[in-house]
Amino acid sequence: MVRCGVCSRKMQAATIRKHHTYYRCHARTLAPRSQVLAEHPRTVNLAEDVILEPLNKWLCQIFDRTSLDRTIAAMVASQDDPSARSSRGIVKKRLADAEAKLRRFQAAIAAGVDPVALVDAINETEEQRAAAKAELDGLPAPHLASAAELQAAVDSLADVTVIIKEGKPEKLAKLYGELGIQVKYDKAKEAVYATTSPRVLSDCVRGGT
Repeated sequence: MVRCGVCSRKMQAATIRKHHTYYRCHARTLAPRSQVLAEHPRTVNLAEDVILEPLNKWLCQIFDRTSLDRTIAAMVASQDDPSARSSRGIVKKRLADAEAKLRRFQAAIAAGVDPVALVDAINETEEQRAAAKAELDGLPAPHLASAAELQAAVDSLADVTVIIKEGKPEKLAKLYGELGIQVKYDKAKEAVYATTSPRVLSDCVRGGT
């Protein structure tokens, strides 16, 4: 559920000394000459315990029974966010451009161009396509749900505050999945951005940030 803010790829979890979990994104796994490579630190590290306390505190605030009316109203309003539509359109265009470039490379190879001469360009374009796909997957789906649907979705959840206070990892993992939690780590700003998108009728709707 954690993505790197530099390349938009999922960060990989690693447990150190059986107690401390970190999420990591390594620059070495990027394609050579990738555009994002110049901006990507050698390793992006994020300690899980840095995320959990503020994330759980936020979830307790917005899913507390006394706050649900405001939360649902905010979720309904966020679905019609022009900036969200614009972001999705920009990412889709980047994905389409990368796929078009790859088709041109394939056509050039079929026409007799030496594939070796295109290896770097192909690798870079494939990395751009993968990053765009990853970012698109992390964006909320464009399904518009009514306040009643969102209320029903929230009501179907177990008591969020009770599960968080219990602190059992397996229950927390299930809860985060049901809430559609997505986390993006911006290393440059040392900031973590979280969204929640509870499932409604098998679709995800955008929550708060």
